[in-house]
Amino acid sequence: MSLPAEAHGKVAPDTTGATGPVEPTTPAPGPTGAAPVGDSAGVRGLIFLRDRGIFVLWGLLIIVFSVWANPYFASVNNAILIANAAAISAIFAAGVAVGIICGALDLSIPGVAALSSCLTGWMIINGLPVWLALVTGLLVGALIGLLNGLISLRGFNPIIVTIAMLSVTSAIAAIIAGGYTIPGLEALDFMGTRRYLGVPAPVWIVAVLFLVGTVFLTKTRDGIRLMAVGGSAEAVRRSGIHSNRYRVLAFVISSGCAALGGLVTAATVTEASPSASPGIIFTALTAVALAGVSLVGGRGSLPRVLVGALILATISNGLTIKGVQPYYATGVTGLLLLGSLALERWISISVSRRLMTTAQASVHTGTR
Repeated sequence: MSLPAEAHGKVAPDTTGATGPVEPTTPAPGPTGAAPVGDSAGVRGLIFLRDRGIFVLWGLLIIVFSVWANPYFASVNNAILIANAAAISAIFAAGVAVGIICGALDLSIPGVAALSSCLTGWMIINGLPVWLALVTGLLVGALIGLLNGLISLRGFNPIIVTIAMLSVTSAIAAIIAGGYTIPGLEALDFMGTRRYLGVPAPVWIVAVLFLVGTVFLTKTRDGIRLMAVGGSAEAVRRSGIHSNRYRVLAFVISSGCAALGGLVTAATVTEASPSASPGIIFTALTAVALAGVSLVGGRGSLPRVLVGALILATISNGLTIKGVQPYYATGVTGLLLLGSLALERWISISVSRRLMTTAQASVHTGTR
């Protein structure tokens, strides 16, 4: 019988970019040739529900809204609107997901986004090259992630460290902007409202980000090790890998995504705001939780996180078309989040019980 990969300090990717326990295989039959195939099939079904259920949920939502909000919902233009609405949330969610997967939850994301956008905006309106302003904004975000990681390695609680950094970055952003928004950032239009082949620039940015991120986490040595650190840092350390290096890397990636999200937001509205909106982290965490990313680390999938962001945008879009007030969308999202957490717990308990039953049956069969 296959055991979860975390038990050995290793993580195996699946075909959707998810990582977590290796799917159990059917136990070898005992002397009598019997094998508890039913239990094994049940476990596979539960794992399929956990890993693919969010895709099914999104498909059901699309069907429901296509019928309920016909004919406005099921159109190409509306699909582009949904994708564009989900784009910025997806960028922030990607950063949060990578941090959580590696066991490094970063709550400084709103402040990093505000600081990067304000610094970039200030450089642009003062006549500096756009490319230099963008690179500086991204590098500042990565630097803040590096500081978060290094400070956390000193034995400080990462949550407290990132909350403190949220306050610091928010204050610096306000100082740079003088307490006001920085308007006139039309130079960033190429990554904001401009369309390429009929698709808004943020959607292309998200597509590239998630493609690169998925390949990194599932196909590269460093990415797989980063996932393994979240599953069992001690097992990784005993195997001779410097787990602390990958925790710092997770913070850098998380803050880098936050900086990118801040820049795309500024490009979309053509102004940079020093306000660190708490809604950013709330929406990102909701998309991550809907995607079934383990909050204890070691398991997650960027494609599922992307679908989680699309689900939130789909619900908001469908209810808006029907003239339903936005706060109903917030309530529905909260119910979905509670439902996803309950489903995750039920699946985990059911898989454990079925594996235990299968193991006991195999032992009894082999001792006859």
